[in-house]
Amino acid sequence: MEEASKQETEKTPQIVQVLEALKEAAHDIQRHHTSDSPAIKALVELHTIILSSDPNLSALSNHLDRLKTLVHSLNHSTGLRSFLTRPLSTHSLSRVAASIESEIQAWIDRETVHALSASLRNPSPNEDELVALLTQFQDRVSQGFNRELQDLVLKLKLFSALETVLLDAKCPNRVREKTGLVVAALIRFNKDVFVGQVLMGPTVQALVSMGSVTSVEVLCSLIRSIRSPLVDEIESNGEIQNIIKLLNSEDPRLRVLAFECVLEIGYFGRKEAVEAMLKEGLVEKLMELQRSEDSEGHAFASCVARFAVQLEVGEGLRQREKRAFKPEILLRVREASLSDAEAATVVAEVLWGSSP
Repeated sequence: MEEASKQETEKTPQIVQVLEALKEAAHDIQRHHTSDSPAIKALVELHTIILSSDPNLSALSNHLDRLKTLVHSLNHSTGLRSFLTRPLSTHSLSRVAASIESEIQAWIDRETVHALSASLRNPSPNEDELVALLTQFQDRVSQGFNRELQDLVLKLKLFSALETVLLDAKCPNRVREKTGLVVAALIRFNKDVFVGQVLMGPTVQALVSMGSVTSVEVLCSLIRSIRSPLVDEIESNGEIQNIIKLLNSEDPRLRVLAFECVLEIGYFGRKEAVEAMLKEGLVEKLMELQRSEDSEGHAFASCVARFAVQLEVGEGLRQREKRAFKPEILLRVREASLSDAEAATVVAEVLWGSSP
């Protein structure tokens, strides 16, 4: 059974390649409105080989049959009748070609999603093939919402399979990172349907534990998409401290992204999340990073003030909570400063950098 599934997965790229060419042929008909092009011939040939008994292909078969009829009419009509009806027939040809393109895309979606589902559940998948399938699927859902594609994803429980791979520490990081990008793409595809699975599942834990540049990028993207509810989950699951620890990474890119994540949490986080960050010594750590800005470029210039601004303009805190946090930040700045001059500079940045 596994061998048969493996063979089907291996065939998928070739099938999809052929279908992509046929989809382009349908698109070409819409552009050129011709009834005797190679694109027409390719689609008419497709009509002779697809299985009309397959319920998934019945609509495509009907559209191809209509195309064949229109082409025959256009190629064999003459005289005044042809002159009068040709514009209408050409328009109909374009509309049928658009329908064919849509049905072929649905066929491609079925092939790729089934192959991806099988590969995700394979205990020893081919890494390159899986990354290629994940990339193709990410590109597809990034094109925008499609009801049939969503139904297919839900039917195959694809999100759960993605989370299983994301959480598997034995899985290569390249695969896990690409899986994280696919999860973020699905949230953008339809947040209302998939956000609950992120909030209830292991996605956040997996992304933070991975601690890579890509995983933190995905986490930032998810916070921007899901906002305060996701920050609530991050805080309640005790992941704030692990995010703050990423500011100590030896990888400068990861430090910068961890700071971006902190800023997102500051903007969307409620009181408990902000309190957790301050308790973990965030202000003190930002003071260290701000001192190191000469060696880091300008990534951490005025980073304490930038964090304070996020709290001020963000949507997670009530107004009285915003007012209460500012004195605490200023106190921590003064305690963490190495000199009065440094304290005065950072305090001024916090006071003038954020709105009163």
